[in-house]
Amino acid sequence: MTDTATSFFEPIEKETIHSLHFPQLDVLEDKQLKRARIAELSRALALGNLEHIKTKIYFEDDLAKRVVDTTIWGITDDKVILKQDAVIPIRRIYYSQ
Repeated sequence: MTDTATSFFEPIEKETIHSLHFPQLDVLEDKQLKRARIAELSRALALGNLEHIKTKIYFEDDLAKRVVDTTIWGITDDKVILKQDAVIPIRRIYYSQ
């Protein structure tokens, strides 16, 4: 993503993610982009666990596009788990870096 594209994402603290609402619709339609999203999240999980490196997760709730800078603690089939019981549905994530 370019700096211009990422500037449309509002920074948010992971502590407030639990109060967000997430629609059921996936923000990505392209299958290749969905595969890339999973690969990026898996890489971020490994870096977080092995190197304690944070990642930026670009996602959308029902009100806005947002970005959080955090460490990924886990990934299930349908969600990303962060510290302090914060969960983001994978279907609502655009990109991580």
